[in-house]
Amino acid sequence: MPKLKTLLAPPLPAIVALGLFMAGVMQAAHAQGLPTFEVVAKDGRLTPATIEVPAGKRIKLTIKNEGRGPIEFENLDLRVEKVLAPGASSFVVTPPLRPGAHTFIDEFHPETGKMQLIAK
Repeated sequence: MPKLKTLLAPPLPAIVALGLFMAGVMQAAHAQGLPTFEVVAKDGRLTPATIEVPAGKRIKLTIKNEGRGPIEFENLDLRVEKVLAPGASSFVVTPPLRPGAHTFIDEFHPETGKMQLIAK
């Protein structure tokens, strides 16, 4: 006969899934008050090519993939990465940005899919 404590304990995967869900909800709620900028990916290009943003602040980038293939929007120095299917939209939040240029790329189109955040 199983112990009562074992029967009442939630399975570990459920606890982990709940924790990840709550972390996403908290991040989304926190991101609502951040300066927000839109990026569109289409045909191997990121638009706009340059965005001026405030230095020393976290920002939210909304990304929309209007292309026919997937994209991988990333800046490894800032530890920001998002993969989007065709037609999908999402967002990323950057850490506080030091002054200067921060280059983001579409990893699937590294030669043409580039965008610069200029933090001032």
